[in-house]
Parts: sequence; C-alpha cells; structure tokens
Amino acid sequence: MMVPRCGLPDIVKGKTPMRSDTKEHISGGKSSSLHTVSHYSYTFFPGMPKWPLSKSHLTYRFSSSIPVTDIKTLKAVCSSAFARWAEVTHFTFSEAVHPLHKADIVIGFHRGDHGDRNSFDGPGGTIAHAFSPTNGRFHYDAEENWSTYPARGTMDLESVALHETGHLLGLGHSRQPNAIMFPRIPAGFLKRQLYVDDIQGIRALYRLHP
Repeated sequence: MMVPRCGLPDIVKGKTPMRSDTKEHISGGKSSSLHTVSHYSYTFFPGMPKWPLSKSHLTYRFSSSIPVTDIKTLKAVCSSAFARWAEVTHFTFSEAVHPLHKADIVIGFHRGDHGDRNSFDGPGGTIAHAFSPTNGRFHYDAEENWSTYPARGTMDLESVALHETGHLLGLGHSRQPNAIMFPRIPAGFLKRQLYVDDIQGIRALYRLHP
C-alpha cells in the first residue's frame, strides 16, 4: 500500500470510495460523468447533490461494527476535520449526544460486507468510503493500518476524515495535488489543511461569497 487513493471514477449511486492502488491511475476520461467547473479543477457528484441551505448545522455520531481506535481519539480526529470545513463554509457541526437522536452523519469502522452494499476488500484495497449529501455515511475499512501519527505503511485518520468530509458535503475530486480532495495520498503522510482549490470548490457548490 504505497499510494492509497480515493477512486472517484468508482462513484456508484452517490458513493465515493478511497482506494489503495499502486497500479491504476486516474485519467481524464474516467471522470467524465462528473460535473466540472471549467475555470477551477474540482468536480462534483453527478447531479450536484448538496445539503439544503436551511440545513447549515450538521450533527454526527459514531457507530462501528469493529473497534479499531478508542472513541476519544476518533472524536478528536473528526472534530478537527469538521472544524477545518466550518472555517471556510456556512456549516457548523456537533456530536449528537443523545442515542435516540438521529444524526446527519454517521462515522465508523467496518470490514467486509457491512450492510451498505459496498463491501470492503481487506488490507490494501478500498480504505474508506463516504456517501454524497444527504446520505451522511462515512466508513473506514477496519482492516487497514490506521494511526494519528502514521509511520510508513499506515494511514492517517485525520487526513482521510478531512477528505471524506469533503465528499459528505458534496465535493468530488480536485486535480490539484496539494488539495485535500486530490484522489491520492501516500501512506504515512499527513495532509490536514484545506487548499485553495478545496475552498473554491465548496464555496462554488453552495454559492458562498469569499
């Protein structure tokens, strides 16, 4: 697992998986089904789904079928990722504390067939996937090697959370290598800041002023 990537060409019914694949590379033709804004380099899901403008506060909760990291660590990682997007959008985020309250976003670790018709394939394949608005599901593959300070061969929880949150809000991929929405990130690499392309993309989707 040397160059994990998020496989935007594999979008099916509003889901984007993040893959680990050293042999295949994204070509321009593969992503032709996505909506592209010509003067920027990001894409959106087909049909450009997004959260209603009246829905600016999103709640989230955690539900894993396989325990991988302690909940305190996972909460801190996701809170940081949400805060990055909140800084550049009209969105705010908070954890849905009461177990009976339905959350807009559900985050968890799973392996294999975990009930969303998009089975994980073990180490080195799909490492995470997220659904477009307003589905709100974000799943890590429990069989990958995860860390908050990754060494060689491990994936950074927060970097992936930041990328997948972009999908949860409606962004596809960027062609800018520095962007968090770029489809590939090396194992053991930290990427925890939004790039100008990420910010332009989300603001264009929701028609937000700079």
